[in-house]
Amino acid sequence: MSINSLVSFDFMVIIMKLSLLKIPRNHSTMNISKSGYRVFSANSTTACTELAKKITERLGVDLGKSVVYQESNRETRVDVKESVRGQDIFIIQTIPRDVNTAIMELLVMAYALKTNCAKNIIGVIPYFPYSKQCKMRKRGSIVCKLLASMLAKAGLTHIITMDLHQKEIQGFFSFPVDNLRASPFLLQYIQEEIPDYRNAIIVAKSPSAAKRAQSYAERLRLGLAVMHGEAQCSESDMADGRHSPPPMSSGRTTSGHPGLELPLMMAKEKPPITVVGDVGGRIAIIVDDIIDDVEDFVAAAETLKERGAYKIYIMATHGLLSAEAPRLIEESAIDEVVVTNTVPHEVQKLQCPKIKTVDVSMILAEAIRRIHNGESMAYLFRNITVDD
Repeated sequence: MSINSLVSFDFMVIIMKLSLLKIPRNHSTMNISKSGYRVFSANSTTACTELAKKITERLGVDLGKSVVYQESNRETRVDVKESVRGQDIFIIQTIPRDVNTAIMELLVMAYALKTNCAKNIIGVIPYFPYSKQCKMRKRGSIVCKLLASMLAKAGLTHIITMDLHQKEIQGFFSFPVDNLRASPFLLQYIQEEIPDYRNAIIVAKSPSAAKRAQSYAERLRLGLAVMHGEAQCSESDMADGRHSPPPMSSGRTTSGHPGLELPLMMAKEKPPITVVGDVGGRIAIIVDDIIDDVEDFVAAAETLKERGAYKIYIMATHGLLSAEAPRLIEESAIDEVVVTNTVPHEVQKLQCPKIKTVDVSMILAEAIRRIHNGESMAYLFRNITVDD
């Protein structure tokens, strides 16, 4: 046998052995399988895990095994009971009444998953806390921006939320934010559950809510009414230093100009409440993003009743319903308050049968599925305009 034949035979034997061992020929083929994903709840209480269970049922997966609890000194502890290495992890956190504890639970769990080598950590926060503190007021701070920075530092790489109080909040984050809308579910409720909704009129409780109300009115082909006269915030500027007189000349010398007589901004006067639009003989549907302290809604309902509306509905995405809200709603002229399950409110429903719930787990589950599979989110935002 010639030398060339022996070399060819040895080469063929080597190739056969390599194929039997199934050794990849290059590094790029070693990780071709897509990593899995897990869904965790950042709170172990029954009320807060209800939404998480609905989402996992729609996805056909089990809720991740973890324990979240408070130590005797009120410190938050998180124990993740399964491996998350190399996986996409979705943390569902609904915000109960104890907002600050819920935030700490989310931060600690995100950091625990980060240190356990999770590939991506996506926070599913249907109601984003501190969203009302998104503007600078007097000598305060923009707490919403602080929270966004804390979430990024803890390890979150993406957030799914719903109906932010101001859409501009998305600019506070250094990672992607998907701001889903609950309006399709609330519109469906109006069409299916409110008899004779064609005789309804959409009402904005204040001029600031007019864009949202206009969106509902145009989609339902209904009329629009706007209430005006009640200030959104009754803030007092008397003690914040803005009305301090200009510095008077004293014994010490000052450089530059003396005190300037600047023109003062005229103080606002609360006008008598008016309703722009005819609500007489109509079903009035007040729409807003958050219903928390309900005094303004109760006052608006009484005004609409006086103007001739024979039924009053309130539609809101986030039903915080703090303090005495259930009792006030029960004793008011409001016929029904419809909110989504972005915030747990089972206790409030037991106190007030007028409170109804719309389930939004479907869109949250679909968002999770699309993000994990790398699919476009455009389907969830179809027919959504800039003003919605």
